[in-house]
Amino acid sequence: MRSFIVLLLTLTCMQVSAKDYNASLFGIYSDGVTLNTRAIQYGIDYINKNGGGRLVFHVGRYLTGSIYLKSNVTIQLQEGAVLLGSLNPWDYDRKSFTALVFAYDQENVGITGKGIIDGQGRQVARNVVDNIHKGILKDGFRYDRPEAESRPMIINFHKTNNILIKGITIKNSSSWVQTYEQCKNLHLDSIFVDSKAYWNNDGIDIVDCEDVKITNSYIDSDDDGVCLKSHDGTKACKNVLIQNCVIRSSANGIKFGTASHGGFSHIRIKNIKVFDTYRSAVALQAVDGGFLEDVEVDSLEAFNTGNAIFLRIGERVAGRKGRLENIRISNLYAEIPATKPDVGYEYEGPTEDMPRNISPSSIVGMPDALINNVSFKNVTISYPGGANPFFAKVALDTLDRINNKATAYPEFSMFGELPAWGLFIRHAKNIDISGLTLTVAKKDFRTAVVFDNVQNAKFTNLTVKEPEKKAISYAKRSTGITINNQPVK
Repeated sequence: MRSFIVLLLTLTCMQVSAKDYNASLFGIYSDGVTLNTRAIQYGIDYINKNGGGRLVFHVGRYLTGSIYLKSNVTIQLQEGAVLLGSLNPWDYDRKSFTALVFAYDQENVGITGKGIIDGQGRQVARNVVDNIHKGILKDGFRYDRPEAESRPMIINFHKTNNILIKGITIKNSSSWVQTYEQCKNLHLDSIFVDSKAYWNNDGIDIVDCEDVKITNSYIDSDDDGVCLKSHDGTKACKNVLIQNCVIRSSANGIKFGTASHGGFSHIRIKNIKVFDTYRSAVALQAVDGGFLEDVEVDSLEAFNTGNAIFLRIGERVAGRKGRLENIRISNLYAEIPATKPDVGYEYEGPTEDMPRNISPSSIVGMPDALINNVSFKNVTISYPGGANPFFAKVALDTLDRINNKATAYPEFSMFGELPAWGLFIRHAKNIDISGLTLTVAKKDFRTAVVFDNVQNAKFTNLTVKEPEKKAISYAKRSTGITINNQPVK
């Protein structure tokens, strides 16, 4: 909290004392045709050398290639101003990634206002493809598309501190929309992300950052909405708040851990709405040897979403199993549809791991790396039911046939057919569930809750609503499980 107060005071002082410079002062044109890269960069450099301030863009379309924000400089996009990414791939620089706006090793920077940054990503990506086919750009070109690093994202900040991104609209990236890596004191507030222009359009990527706030924002992306990552085994995402946001995605709403070499600690996710999202509303994963701990999810609503909750430990790096513990999820409501949630969007999530019936929420560790200390409180999840028993039916007494898939890319559907329709818990311990309601609309041959290699799980006030009465749970290789004060054997 103290660090956020310092950030707020720093940015407030900057805004009070810093000077405004109109873009036209530096010969920056708003006609949408003139390439302004050098003029914009000169303006940023000038402001940086003269005590800091804001480079102000008024109504118009400002075409540019890669630019570099410098310390004590804010780009102010007034309402009606559009910072427009060039269509020529050679107008973009590449560091570890290709991007429109860079900030490396800077401090006290920002992009604010009610204007727009438009990456024109679909056409840029197609022009990258054209250069690959011509042989003038070397690229892996997997899945018949350029690698994400070859396509310009819109914002790429690295080791930069005291950042404010506020009020702006960010749209049409050709790769990840915005990535912040090893940054401190980062605040994204009241931004609007609309990026469904091409593949890998993660709305927000936070990598090994500390003291982060993502608040009051709307994210509509064809890949993960908000994604936390850890690339460096010696670093971690720490002290992160995600609050008052609305998210739609053709992947996951909020996800972290597919890159989990370091860790994640003290993460707070509050008052989030997720809709029309293909994968999980929230997915927490430690699959590359790192740790994931002290995470609180409170007040999350998910409508027309493929899965509610997915917790996972894996071993994608040989000999390095992750650690996932101390997770608290409360006041969650989710509706899971029978059909694909993102049908009709330009870039739908790929249909995978079929044939299978609708997957349950899952808590799945490894036999020698148990997920530890997870609590649910006041959680309601409704499912369509009507499972087809001819879809690779898994009998309860053949749970051993479900592969642990230690090295697989983690997604809620990765295990294929599961024997539970509501909640599947495997390789976990110290689970405390209070006030869980599971509802299924149509008859489902599967069991509501299934335990496999679970130690000490306490369910109180579990309510299961389904059209036919049958056993609501099944346990195998498990000890210390009670449901509504009754032991489960």
